[in-house]
Amino acid sequence: MKQQKLIAALLCAVSTLAVAQDSLDEVVVTAARSEQGITQTLLHTSVISQHDIQASGAADVPTLLRSLSGVEVTQSGGVGSQSSLFLRGTNSTHTLVLLDGVRVGSATSGASAFGQLMPDQIERIEVVRGNVSSLYGSEAIGGVVQIFTKRGQGTPKAQVSAGYGTHATRRASASFGGEMNDAHFHVGVSKFATDGVSALNTTLNPSANPDADGYDNTSVSAQAGYAFNRAHRIDASLFQSQGKVKFDNAYGVVTDIHDSDSTLSKWSLRLHDQLLPAWQSSLMLAQGTDDLASNTNGVRSSQFKTVNDQLSWQNTLDTGAQGVLLLGAERLKQRVSGTTAFTMNARSSNSYFAGYMGDYGVHQVQVNMRQDRYSDFGTANTGLLGYGLRVTDSWRLTANASTAFKAPTFNDMYYPLSFGYQGNPNLKPERARNVEFGAHYLQGGMHLDGVLFRNRILDLIAINSSYTTMENIDEAVIEGMELVYGVRQGGVAVENALTLQSPRNAKTGAQLSRRAQVLNTLTVARTFEAGSIGFEWRASSARTDGFNTLASYDVISLSAQWQVAQHVNMNARMDNLFNQDYMLAYGYNTPGRVLYVGLNYRP
Repeated sequence: MKQQKLIAALLCAVSTLAVAQDSLDEVVVTAARSEQGITQTLLHTSVISQHDIQASGAADVPTLLRSLSGVEVTQSGGVGSQSSLFLRGTNSTHTLVLLDGVRVGSATSGASAFGQLMPDQIERIEVVRGNVSSLYGSEAIGGVVQIFTKRGQGTPKAQVSAGYGTHATRRASASFGGEMNDAHFHVGVSKFATDGVSALNTTLNPSANPDADGYDNTSVSAQAGYAFNRAHRIDASLFQSQGKVKFDNAYGVVTDIHDSDSTLSKWSLRLHDQLLPAWQSSLMLAQGTDDLASNTNGVRSSQFKTVNDQLSWQNTLDTGAQGVLLLGAERLKQRVSGTTAFTMNARSSNSYFAGYMGDYGVHQVQVNMRQDRYSDFGTANTGLLGYGLRVTDSWRLTANASTAFKAPTFNDMYYPLSFGYQGNPNLKPERARNVEFGAHYLQGGMHLDGVLFRNRILDLIAINSSYTTMENIDEAVIEGMELVYGVRQGGVAVENALTLQSPRNAKTGAQLSRRAQVLNTLTVARTFEAGSIGFEWRASSARTDGFNTLASYDVISLSAQWQVAQHVNMNARMDNLFNQDYMLAYGYNTPGRVLYVGLNYRP
């Protein structure tokens, strides 16, 4: 698809967004580690609400995230296959993914298995773009994606869903939760299975097995909490997602069967205390685990397991007219195990952070500072300075400058000597400096968010010229603009999310792999008394993948839901309406036209 078509789509959307009457102001916590309205954040923040999740009918989290500006997701095949998230053109390991505030990423690969998370278990998703290591530590160079699992609310009730679709896709879920006096609870279980499509393109990879590569996922979650009084409460949560996906190998015997078992889990225990009228305290003990095992013809070939043990104490002090002060400390211990004998299998980090949010009439200020002391490579200091100016009741200007870092992985530092290659324990963390300027408009139901950004990433870790170890040898510069323009009037909502970016190697000028310069998503939703219909047009310009070029593409999806009885509705989603043949990763197939229909009981 030509770039001109993307611009034409934007102009079409702009012409549609002519009038507006109402707006919504979501409350978010990720942009400052404390509650604030999304229209008051100084960092570009987006929310995927429970209503959005249900209306979309999306099969997985990657499908949900793709509609947002600045977000690019690739998959090596269909649902459940290896997924990579590129936020604002940064590397796939430069986005921190949190599950209810808990780290669940791999300390060996540096990535997060967010593609294994099923929408049935998710309450909402918050996405914050830009350097936010001063709030959350390592990985937050491109930003943070925080996923919240479901929590019991209102009168206790049960919910049940089931559905069927193309490629023998089956889905079923059940949950029960609510509030009773001073307690709340929620338990849920979901099952997803599909026969899928062949992951590798056999034309480009003749030695790949041409059979369909299916996916099977079972997820369970549980949350419970109790309020002793207005000042003290306790919350506990459990989550586990077990996925098995078949995949192809371009090298080997064509009839070989390859599959992997991925388990993503976490538990947490939190104490929330109001120690003084203006002093809120939160103490969290948690553990997040990523366990990936691969098999060939039923025989275990590799396993990489990461356990993240976390202890966090956060304090919020309301200083009245002077704003809100944030103080906290965290301890993280990472342990790795499996079939690879790393030269070191554990490390720890002690972190201290402070922040301030102030509102002075038309002026807003946000300041954050953090120090992370790692037991292996040393100390990383990061900071953020943000400013906002309310020009009128409708217009607001924002600016911020920030720094971030990413800790080297165990693969980078401690991989054992193998075929002349080994890790480098002397690596420094990757570091980034980001500046951005934004203009934000909100009037009635119309909103506009335009953000210009420049992110320079130093000391990027890459393999050296002799392919013997990893070194801090690369630099990247990413400049771009995000423009989100939307309107909501009555039962009609339209939004266009455009991203223009230049993610490039600072030394060679080459475009970074698998990252487009133009991304655009147009969504239109119409709500009726008995249901709703939705339209999504997602488009991308050409990208590189190694020495190959991935062609531009545009894909249309349709969704609908309608009431068939009291508390019962049906939903349907059709992806890739015109059966486009395109690639997100060179040599890997994407599903063609697929249809899913479900039935849901939601009191």
